[in-house]
Amino acid sequence: MGFLVGGCVRDLLLGLTPKDFDVATDALPEEVKKLFRNCRLVGRRFRLAHVFFGRETIEVATFRATSAPSQGDEPLPDTDPEDGEAPELDDESTTRAFDASGRILRDNVYGTIDEDVWRRDFTANALYYNIADFSIWDYVGGVEDIAARRLRLIGDPETRYREDPVRMLRAARFEAKLGFELDPDTARPITTLRELLSAVPPARLFDETLKLFLTGHGARSFEVLRRRGLLAALLPSVDSWFVSHPGSLVEKLLLQGLRNTDARVTEDKPVTPTFLFALLLYGPIAAIIEATPPERWHELATILDACDQAVREAQTHIAIPKRFALGVREMFALQPRLEHPRGRRALRVLEHPRFRAGYDLLLLRAEFGLAPPEMASWWTRLQEVTPAERERMADTLTGETRAPPASPRGGRRRRRRPKSRAAAPT
Repeated sequence: MGFLVGGCVRDLLLGLTPKDFDVATDALPEEVKKLFRNCRLVGRRFRLAHVFFGRETIEVATFRATSAPSQGDEPLPDTDPEDGEAPELDDESTTRAFDASGRILRDNVYGTIDEDVWRRDFTANALYYNIADFSIWDYVGGVEDIAARRLRLIGDPETRYREDPVRMLRAARFEAKLGFELDPDTARPITTLRELLSAVPPARLFDETLKLFLTGHGARSFEVLRRRGLLAALLPSVDSWFVSHPGSLVEKLLLQGLRNTDARVTEDKPVTPTFLFALLLYGPIAAIIEATPPERWHELATILDACDQAVREAQTHIAIPKRFALGVREMFALQPRLEHPRGRRALRVLEHPRFRAGYDLLLLRAEFGLAPPEMASWWTRLQEVTPAERERMADTLTGETRAPPASPRGGRRRRRRPKSRAAAPT
């Protein structure tokens, strides 16, 4: 017996095109693997079967029993076996494990569809579509909640959040993505339980961050996270900066950058975590730069040190992979060269692997008065003309220092012309 389940059923009822299709079945993972040669078993925290059809992956989950701790379930250290942070568990003797706070570390106790529904998170995601007779099996009022555009947790909200604190982020994501309203009982515990996110493995929070911001609703996700107090748990330094700089130009830059990213997702264009984290960390990076004497704002070492410090702070909560952290560094390091191109050396910047991302950041900065708009126009024009015209444009550069850097609060700060021609990214 197999059912389509979860988000695909919800999206079809909403008239949306599902991004993927998940299946729930009474077959064990090993039995699914025997049926499909193109199948791979994944996961230790939750055992799943992935069945591959070309580039498509169908996730198949076996019905699970209810997840409440029982007398025989021993609490384990507050670590996640799936991320290699806990000792190996004996699969034969330990198929379900919780930590001391009630967070599920492993749950591979299989059951029936009548039990499986109670371990799913939201009612809107707990609908089963029976392909045998084209019926929807609804145990928890999910169809009614979808019609009312209501997001409601199954069971006691505090218990469900303690089982998996990431459900708070999922609530914010669905609120932003679907435009649903959080049920009051579902929303109420978030304020007191959001600190539980600190116990979630940073690698998992990185994945959730990408789902929040790089799947077409990033601008709304940012607003929901701030309103629910979840940004403070996910990226404290970012939240702190915006709390101390309400309505700043940098906030407007971030939201516009997220809207631009959402548009790219809608148009099926590629997006990158590097640009996302450059946007999110712009405020903290600017604050670190502005804590130095103004004559040092233009120095490349100051800019790079600020990037490293801001990324390290973020990495205490989210595991930002090195390639993306280095990408943020390179984007900000390019800003001085983009603001003050020097003769034909400027043409070599076009060949830099991060040029496009750095150029997009320059355009955003110029849009909000945080970089010289004439230089943003110059680089736009440079990419449109012939190679011969590019050389002529480069030859006409005077190399003179242009407008002084803008502060994150807006406006310009007066300063003496520094020895370096670089411009601070603030």
